[in-house]
Amino acid sequence: MPAVPLYPGGTNNADAPTFQVEQLGHGEFFRLSYSDGTQVVTDAQTQRIWGATPTPLTLEDLCTYLVGSVMGFVLRRRGILTLHASCFCIDGFAFALCGSAGCGKSTAAAALALRGVSILSEDIAALREKDGKFYVAPGYPRVNLWPDSAAHLFGAFHSLPKITPNWEKCFLGLNGNHTKFETQERPLEAIYVMESRSQAPNAPRIRDASPRAAVLGLVQNTYMNYLLNREQRANEFDMIVKLAASVPVKLLTPSSDVARINAMCELLEEDASHTTLRNK
Repeated sequence: MPAVPLYPGGTNNADAPTFQVEQLGHGEFFRLSYSDGTQVVTDAQTQRIWGATPTPLTLEDLCTYLVGSVMGFVLRRRGILTLHASCFCIDGFAFALCGSAGCGKSTAAAALALRGVSILSEDIAALREKDGKFYVAPGYPRVNLWPDSAAHLFGAFHSLPKITPNWEKCFLGLNGNHTKFETQERPLEAIYVMESRSQAPNAPRIRDASPRAAVLGLVQNTYMNYLLNREQRANEFDMIVKLAASVPVKLLTPSSDVARINAMCELLEEDASHTTLRNK
């Protein structure tokens, strides 16, 4: 079966190992191939998914891909607007922390969870429009963290379970005891686009994005946007313009000082509460 490359390869980073995407046959199937030997095949409608991993990888490793980048691929193929974002809930509304890999959105989500804030999704935020409003679907009840992020939040001698025995990444379970997971779709009330960390004394800080900066920030942070063809990009841009016009977009500048993570969480909670009050 002939294979046509759609994405020839990426760079290893914190969230997505290098992989290739190919179209098989005459578009009947797609294959996602990862650098560790894992392969996933979907049909053109992304209704059926097959996957396999080489030894010594396990079913847990395969599932890690399935609920991550594979699910992102499925959402994009189905035309669902998907942000590279983690979402938390305040007063029944969703707030998205949007940003590229390594910007700290998962660490922020975990820190918010430890403060009792309910988490709706982590890393992938699937949006749908209904009656002029945008809603975010719930993801999975965990927040994945690299060991250094977990050490900052829990201390060097506290260990979280690994997502699989073969990965260094660990996870904070949103089990309803000390942390909460939001199981219902929630209306999106605001989006925070995370900028580069700053050493400035006034960081962390939040400011409103200009219309241009709002659209640009969202365009840069849709999930797997490099897989879209010209028509899909045009459709996505129209949807992003509509999203930016109906949902406040703000710029969040984190502090370079990791000890100020709780200060950022306080700022987010306060700003989110004020936003819900203004819009009621």
